[in-house]
Amino acid sequence: MMPQLAPTPPGWIDAVLGDFDRFLQDHASCEKKAAGMALKMASHYPDKPLLLNAMADLSVEEMSHYREVIRLLTRRGIAPAPDAKDPYIATMNRQVRRGPDFFLLDRLLIAAVVEMRGCERFGLIADALPEGAEQRFFAALNESERRHGELFLDLARQHCDAEAVGPHIDGLVRIEADIIAALPLLPRLH
Repeated sequence: MMPQLAPTPPGWIDAVLGDFDRFLQDHASCEKKAAGMALKMASHYPDKPLLLNAMADLSVEEMSHYREVIRLLTRRGIAPAPDAKDPYIATMNRQVRRGPDFFLLDRLLIAAVVEMRGCERFGLIADALPEGAEQRFFAALNESERRHGELFLDLARQHCDAEAVGPHIDGLVRIEADIIAALPLLPRLH
């Protein structure tokens, strides 16, 4: 079971709703990068069929989300923005330890935490939007991100030292809370 993340600071949803077009531009970029991350993991672990198939499926789902966000942008007359470095992801990725005993475990657990943060934040957006297609889209993303977080956690248990998963993810959740608290409140997913 995934440990509870620290709640997103309350001002974040105001920043998102205050510049929703900019948020959607960032969101599109995040979905595209998530698909790329899944493909990269698949290419690094072709000898692990469960992981390989899960990442192939995940990349397709993330690209589907990207397509839907692009459609939202184009309906609004907004062009996608160039990809920008994501300080949250960069700081989380610095937690990956080197060495064969840690690398896969850390990548999977960091991905689980990132997906669960997305789950929480898409839920906040769904709760804040008026009833309609966009609200339903973000509610569906909330559920999708939850499943992705659980997938990464399950893959860590299947492919790594299962006894190391609990203590290590607890530590990553604490680190992630500090990262979230230090970030400015911007109309970005992370």
